[in-house]
Formats: sequence, C-alpha cells, structure tokens
Amino acid sequence: MSETAPEATPLPAALLLAAAKRLGMSVLPFVVVILVWQFASLFFPRFLFPSLIDVFWRCLQIFSDGSMFADVLATIFRILAGLAGAFIVGGLLALLMVRSRAVDNFLSPILTLFQGIPALSWVVFAIIWFHGVEFRIFFIMVMTTLPAFTFQVLGALRGMSKDLMEMVFSFRPTRMKLFRVMIAPAILPDILTAWKVNLGNASRVVVVAELVGATGGVGYQLLQQQQLFDMAGALAWTLQLVFFVLIVQGVLTLIENTAFRYRAVAERSL
Repeated sequence: MSETAPEATPLPAALLLAAAKRLGMSVLPFVVVILVWQFASLFFPRFLFPSLIDVFWRCLQIFSDGSMFADVLATIFRILAGLAGAFIVGGLLALLMVRSRAVDNFLSPILTLFQGIPALSWVVFAIIWFHGVEFRIFFIMVMTTLPAFTFQVLGALRGMSKDLMEMVFSFRPTRMKLFRVMIAPAILPDILTAWKVNLGNASRVVVVAELVGATGGVGYQLLQQQQLFDMAGALAWTLQLVFFVLIVQGVLTLIENTAFRYRAVAERSL
C-alpha cells in the first residue's frame, strides 16, 4: 500500500505567504504602539495623550495647507543639503587619509574630537559665528555628520581586497572602469549604511537647530506647539519627519537591492 505524498505548496502562493509574514512582522510593532496610545487617550487628558484621530486630522491639515507643507519641505531640504555636503567633504577627506599616513594621523584625532561635541554645542557655535539662518543650519548638519561619513568611507576603502586590486590592475583598466568595476561595488554597501545611520541623526539634529535659530521648519513648528501645549500638533509635526525618514530609508534599501541583486541568497540563516 503506497502512501500519498502531501501536495507541495505552489511557488507563487509560498512567496505570497512569506511576503505576508514579513509585512505582518514589520507592521505589528506599529500596531501595538498605536493601540497602546489610543488606549491611553481614553484615560488621560487630551494635552497629554490626544486621540490618534485628532493627530490624523492635524497631519491631513499639514499636507493640505501650502504654508505648513512648505515648512516640511524646508526641513527636508536642510537635511538633504547637510547630508550631501557632509558626504562630499567626508569622501574627499577619506581619500586623502587613505593615500597619506601623515594626513590620516593629522585628521583622525580632529574628527574624533568632533564626534564628541554635542549637536547643541554646534548650534551655539553657529549662532555666535554666522548670521544667516540657512548657513547656520547647513554648518550644524555638516559638522554633526561629517565624522561618521569620513570614517565609514575610510573603512570601506581600507577594506578592499589588495589581491583583487592587483588582479584588476593587471588588466590595465582606465580610471573610470577601475572605479565602476572595483571600487564602487566594494565601498557602496558601507556608504549606504552610512547614509542610513546619518539620516536618523540628521533628522534629530535639524529639529534642534530649527528650535533655536530658525523661523520656519518642523523644529520651529514644534516650538509653537510646545508653547500652546498642543500635543496633537506636536505629534503631527513629528510624524512628518518620521514619514520622510521611512521614505528615504525605503529608497536606500531599493538602491541596495538593485545594485547588489547579483549576490547569492543564503539557503539558511546564521
């Protein structure tokens, strides 16, 4: 008597089930936080724990009001400009440091010193040193994210395989081809990681900078909500930064998955 083999799950159904499980695990923490907050709003005053329905309508008001959404766009521009400036300067410093031991010995202690300076101190320095609001915020963003970008790019450049580099040089590639075939694939993972880490740091720093020295932006609006004891408004403006970070993180993940789609997928987890 032969036994009937169990029917295998169709491949599309299995992939759909796996995707649903991943989505469920990603959404579950947010659902728990939302439920806990909504439950607390039933027992506490609105200025402490406002209903999430009120927060939703405030978010909708920000998106629909042109002047309010302009503040969100101003903050986003400041974050991206500061990160781009820090990345360009940090990449150039990393190239100098990897090519010269003397430059490395000179710049490493300075960058380490900068890492220990709090963001609020840079805000105070910028207010004392500079007059323009936008340049102040740009300076603060660059100085707070520059060390991380520099050390991350430096570590990526130093981590490239010397043997593989020598093999590539044996084919006498042009500078552009060397960068495209060897250097870029080797350092891109660390660069994307640096952007992901600095994105969160920059979002926090820009709020501090706008709280002290700006007349517009998310940080300035949060200061207005604090003076009015408007917790729903404070949450709504905070969520604008959260949405921005999630969108950019998704874009960086998409770039990573597209650029490294050639990588083999492990059959078992560690």
